Amino acid sequence: MAPDEFWRPDQPSYASMVEHLARTAGFPTYLPWPLATGWRVVDFGAVGEAGRPRATLASVQGISPDDGGVSLTTVAEEPGCGLGARVAGTVCSDPGAEIADRPADARLRVGGSTVPLWTVSTHDASAELDRSVLAGEADGRWFWLVVRPASALLMVHDIGHFADASSIGAPLLAVPFGAAPTEW
Repeated sequence: MAPDEFWRPDQPSYASMVEHLARTAGFPTYLPWPLATGWRVVDFGAVGEAGRPRATLASVQGISPDDGGVSLTTVAEEPGCGLGARVAGTVCSDPGAEIADRPADARLRVGGSTVPLWTVSTHDASAELDRSVLAGEADGRWFWLVVRPASALLMVHDIGHFADASSIGAPLLAVPFGAAPTEW
């Protein structure tokens, strides 16, 4: 990766995920884990330069009985990178000011910790209310979760936890991959 270049594979696959994890060694790429039956990894990427990633993203898609087609996108980033805000379509590039001084709206397992998360408004960024956005801090980095459609946010509590793809090991071989249009 060149300085602050955005890298993503042409086609998501196990082989391109292995390449991605090599490019981002030491920087987490979070997936809901275990991945529910019928769900697949549809996108992933990184911002940074060779040996120094600044952000990663991963998107999965599946079906929810209540919401139909659902996508979840996670972003882990260093403060000031801006990938999370770009993916979330928010008006703020750093969620800190928006989430300060109020109780967390949710708590999810991210990596080995329970992470408090706050809703981040997308109201002024788009006339459409097509997504819900949560943000918080996990292991010293911003963690963003973008859920489409917005109503599917309720299903997030049913997810076991979000695991770094590099820590999944051999079960990653069984994960289905498939391309999907980018939603951001």
